[in-house]
Amino acid sequence: MWDSESESISGKNYNNGVLKTSHGVRTDKFEQKGQSWYVVTDIPCDLMVQVGEISFHLHKFPLISKSGKINRIIYESREMDLMKVVLDDLPGGPEAFELVAKFCYGIAIDLTAIVIAGLRCAAEYLEMTEDLEEGNLIFKTEAFLNYVVLTSWKDSIMVLKSCEELCPWAKNIQMVRRCSESVACKACTDPTGVRWQYNGEKKDPGPPVQANWWCDDISVLRIDHFVRVITAIRVKGMNDKLVGAAIMHYAMKWLPGMVKEGSKGLVEEDGGGTAAASKGNGGLHMIIAVNKDDHYSSPQGKRQRTIIESLISIIPPQNDSVSCSFLLRLLRIANMVNVSPALVTELEKRVGMQLEKATLVDLLIPSYNRSETIYDVDLFQRILEHFLIQEQMDTKIEADQRGNESNEKTTVARLVDSYLAEVSRDKNLSLTKFQVLAEALPESARSCDDGIYRAIDSYLQAHPMLSEYQRKRICGVMNCQKLSMDACTHAAQNERLPVRVVVQVILSEQIKLSNAIANIAPFKEPNDPHYQPIVSNRKTLLEETPQSFQDGWAAAKKDINTLKFDLETVKTKYLELQHDMEGLQRQNDKLMKMKHQSAWSSGWKKLSKMTKITTVENTGMGSRVVTEPDAKTPRRWRNSVS
Repeated sequence: MWDSESESISGKNYNNGVLKTSHGVRTDKFEQKGQSWYVVTDIPCDLMVQVGEISFHLHKFPLISKSGKINRIIYESREMDLMKVVLDDLPGGPEAFELVAKFCYGIAIDLTAIVIAGLRCAAEYLEMTEDLEEGNLIFKTEAFLNYVVLTSWKDSIMVLKSCEELCPWAKNIQMVRRCSESVACKACTDPTGVRWQYNGEKKDPGPPVQANWWCDDISVLRIDHFVRVITAIRVKGMNDKLVGAAIMHYAMKWLPGMVKEGSKGLVEEDGGGTAAASKGNGGLHMIIAVNKDDHYSSPQGKRQRTIIESLISIIPPQNDSVSCSFLLRLLRIANMVNVSPALVTELEKRVGMQLEKATLVDLLIPSYNRSETIYDVDLFQRILEHFLIQEQMDTKIEADQRGNESNEKTTVARLVDSYLAEVSRDKNLSLTKFQVLAEALPESARSCDDGIYRAIDSYLQAHPMLSEYQRKRICGVMNCQKLSMDACTHAAQNERLPVRVVVQVILSEQIKLSNAIANIAPFKEPNDPHYQPIVSNRKTLLEETPQSFQDGWAAAKKDINTLKFDLETVKTKYLELQHDMEGLQRQNDKLMKMKHQSAWSSGWKKLSKMTKITTVENTGMGSRVVTEPDAKTPRRWRNSVS
């Protein structure tokens, strides 16, 4: 560590990072005039070195005594008196050569983390080795790197950042590798012990330091150097979640399409004036067309593609190392900039493995000219397939984990229903794609079908020209018995639904009422004369209904209103029956205290009689024969079928 006092490294003197040497040609300064540098001395210059657009007017002897390359150029030249040397490919450019020239003339130069990388590469290029002179520039810059720069956090990052403009020299002399390992080592240690800069500053021990304190600092690096650092950090055993946090932070910084966690809505810009925007509340998400071909072939698109492909390759395999929302936003940009299909598939698998943690807004990925639909429905289908494959692979898990798995499928089912409700408004969405997505999950995944009903109704509203067969087909993905009372009420009045489906909804509601009444009534054995079996499902009820009346329903939609009136009547009777049951229960409690068996039997007989009457009414309430308004004949009830 360097302080204000002079120190010695392997016998070479440094004073506050100031490097000094001496030579026979005495001078203490250089002067710049326009695009040229001149050494201030009494001896006329005999050599001009051209580096880029800057020329240096120097002397041959100070240079050839320390640079093997210049020595060889001058003495191998065919010109007897070479006056000019061009070094356009010198790493570090004119800035580095200015320091090299001053070093050759014995002028003190400041060694800092900002200049050391360029100076070290320039010394390597000019072959300033110990063979020419002891304590030459390669040796001294190496000493400064090893004993000063690589011992501090910020200086290591600064040098690594400087190496971006010095390839392949910085890579060949192992400067990139050494700086990457230095940064990785310090990221994995206690930050209070990290030396921040070469002047001795350490981390202020004040407030507790977060575990991800290093993420922001390394996000300044170019993607290839960032990958090197992350790879080294993982080798040293860093927690996968912290590695994932660094990757997410880097993506947020360098990919304009990424948004922070918790943002309500997404707005992504591709650098060419086009955008895709979505907002999660109400209405079809607005998508402004993106010319995908123009973007991924642009310099910014190529740069983003390189970043995304590199980030995908270093994401830790642990499922929760990065969030599902981050993966979906990364997938969105990957599709836009035409990332390699293999890497896109890898992203889709990663999303499928934690699909239950996704949000609807993140899943609404535009198609970017891949298909006629606004959103990439095929992509969502592939993600859903990966989820199902993963679920099948986990069938041999423990019982408690299996319960969690069931919850995950229920969550995904709600997500699918919400997705379908959104994309169903697209007029270009085919019925087949809708049906495939709706039926992808097993029926057991949905405890309630209200969500899929909303999606079906939205699709029917956006596609009014569907045939009767097509409407029946799309309604076939819904189980009417799993609809809530509110959904049933809405469906019973929904003119977009086929008549048969409306009848099924009404009958399923009747089944629920019948079962509710039967559950309140006293339990009777099957051999009891008043025993009435509970209708278990829609199919049983339909099979026990005459076919003739089924045909009548298909031709007479107006009778639906009559059925709805009867349904309301049954509800009213149900409430009255419940009130009577409560009165009977109170009387029964009194009789129990008096222990009069005769009164007990009388009360239950009364209850049995009322139950029998109610059951008979409910059994026939599914349909009725409609007579003329002036008819005197009483109502006749018979079974119905839809």
